[in-house]
Amino acid sequence: MGPHPAVAAIRLAVRRVLHDILTDHHSTPPATSPAHTPPPLVLVACSGGADSMALASALAFEAPRLGIRAGGVTVDHGLQDGSDLRAEEVVVRLRALGLDPVESATVTVGRDGGPEAAARDARYAALDNAAARHGATAVLLGHTRDDQAETVLLGLARGSGIRSLSGMAAVSGADGRYRRPFLQLDRQTARKACLVQSLPVWDDPHNTDPAYTRSRLRHEGLPALEKALGKGVVEALARTAQLSRDDADALDAWASQAEAAVRDATGRLECAKLYALPPAVRRRILRRAAIEAGAPAGSLFARHIEEVDRLITGWRGQGAINLPGKVVAQRQGGRLVIRQG
Repeated sequence: MGPHPAVAAIRLAVRRVLHDILTDHHSTPPATSPAHTPPPLVLVACSGGADSMALASALAFEAPRLGIRAGGVTVDHGLQDGSDLRAEEVVVRLRALGLDPVESATVTVGRDGGPEAAARDARYAALDNAAARHGATAVLLGHTRDDQAETVLLGLARGSGIRSLSGMAAVSGADGRYRRPFLQLDRQTARKACLVQSLPVWDDPHNTDPAYTRSRLRHEGLPALEKALGKGVVEALARTAQLSRDDADALDAWASQAEAAVRDATGRLECAKLYALPPAVRRRILRRAAIEAGAPAGSLFARHIEEVDRLITGWRGQGAINLPGKVVAQRQGGRLVIRQG
């Protein structure tokens, strides 16, 4: 008799991602002699919650069968009493699954962008550091289809454009470091897999705290949408994310190709040529130029780019536009100049 359907589903999702990692690994020329190339190391980021514990168990089962080393990292954000003890417990559980190396990383959460964004930035910095120190090829993240649906709705509420609606990528980070095997699986599948395997899980109280936007969306917003529109909202939102990502990738590629043609011999952007481009392409070029000038990507919103865009499409002699990071955009003699002021 085979494993429970929930366990089979999470293992299959992880197996597919590990096969992709192996393919990428073997296609990369080794830095040493091929005979001495060690097998790739894959880490799982584990909070101790159901999603990441299910992911850790699937990695521990599948990795040895494919000749892959498997380890784990848990991040202690220090935001709750006893968080250090919780992190120690997660380390013990990961080691009990057979993962090695396993470590806990303690971080200091700042304030930039709000508590959720600051915690996320600190977490990814810790995971990047752990991956670099251990020479990991990839880090697996336990985001599910439900998380994807929430991310799409948050992007919609911010009015941030199609890239925001594309949600989380299955592969992201430097050199495709981060992999999300569960984006096609719902949260209940992961929880059921933990239950049938008798895996202890920790339910983060922040996930039910109405002070956090994502928590309110999870427990109030999405249920209200499903009540009004019927079941299938989560699946539809996740599908929207993939379709939006395909469109956004295509527009990004178009903008990259068009950018060289709208710059003069000195590299400055020519307003007349920018004006001739479709708005979606033009605004991507403007956003990239602002980021290259020093504007932090996370603080650069659609309204900022719209203001810069008006220097091209609604020019009436208006003054410079101030952007995050002390970057200034202004029109000078038919050219758009974006630089730190």
